[in-house]
Amino acid sequence: MVEVKSAGLLTTIQDLGRFGYRKFGVPLSGAMDLFSAKIANALLNNDVHCAVIEITIIGPTLTFKRPTFVVVTGAPCDLTINQKIASLNKVIKINSGDTLSVGKITKGVRSYIAVVGGWQSPVVLNSRSYYAGISKDKLIKTGDELGYLPLKKNIINRTSVNFDSGHINSEIIQVTKGPEYDLLDQHSCHNLIGQTFKVSSQSNRMAYKLEHDFKLSSEEIVTSSVQPGTVQMTPSGGLIVLMRDCQTTGGYARVLQLTESSINQLSQKPAGSPLAFALTMGDAS
Repeated sequence: MVEVKSAGLLTTIQDLGRFGYRKFGVPLSGAMDLFSAKIANALLNNDVHCAVIEITIIGPTLTFKRPTFVVVTGAPCDLTINQKIASLNKVIKINSGDTLSVGKITKGVRSYIAVVGGWQSPVVLNSRSYYAGISKDKLIKTGDELGYLPLKKNIINRTSVNFDSGHINSEIIQVTKGPEYDLLDQHSCHNLIGQTFKVSSQSNRMAYKLEHDFKLSSEEIVTSSVQPGTVQMTPSGGLIVLMRDCQTTGGYARVLQLTESSINQLSQKPAGSPLAFALTMGDAS
C-alpha cells in the first residue's frame, strides 16, 4: 500500500476511460492528457489500460510500504524521493519506506505517476477512473491508502524519454469542422479560425471555457450527441471545449472538434494561456 501523506490539488486516479456507457449518460472520464499517461505506462512495460495518478498543479506526497518502480511524466514538476531530486520520464526504483513528493508543476497543468501493474482503485463500470457519482471517491485525499501490486521481478529498463516541449507549449490547436460549422456566418467563421483565444479560469475536467473580445454568434440546436473535444458555441458567442468528464449530449452548436492530440495539448494549458484553432489539412477548404 501507499499512504497519502499529502494529497495535493485535485489529484485523482485515471485510466483510459469508461467506455460503453454513454447511452446511459455516463461520461468517458480517463486521463486528461492520455499521451503523457501512456508514456508513463509504456516505460514500466505496463498494459496501456493500467491506472495512473493524475496530478493537477500541485502533486501529492506518497510513502510506499513495499518495493516497486514508478515513472512520473507529463508537465514538468518538482520531484523528489526522500527529499532528493529525482528525474522525470524515466524508471525510478522505490524501496520500502521511501517517500515520493511531487511539488508544483512548473510548466503546464498535469503530470502522471505510474506504478508497476497500475494503481488498484476499485473497478466500476470497467474502469478505475475517479468520477463523482460513479466511483466511491472523486479525489485522492490526505490519509488515503492506495493499492498497488507486489513486485514480482526487477525492471531493467534504463530507457528515458525526452518529452516534447511542443506538447506543453504549442499555441496552435488542431481541429476539424463540427456538424454546425457550415451554419455559421462568414464573420464568425473568420474569427473562430483566425483569432486568438485565452483559457478561462473557469476550466476543469468537464470543459474548458475560452475568452475572447470579438464577435461570434450561432443558433441553438436540437439536443445532440457530444464527446470530448467538441467545441460548442453558445448563441451569445461563448466558446466551450468539452473535455474528458463532459456530458453526453448538448444543445449548443458543435462548431469544431479537437483531434485526440489536441485534447491532450489543451489539457496542459493553464488559465490565461493563448491559443488559436487551425483546421487540419482535411478541412483546409
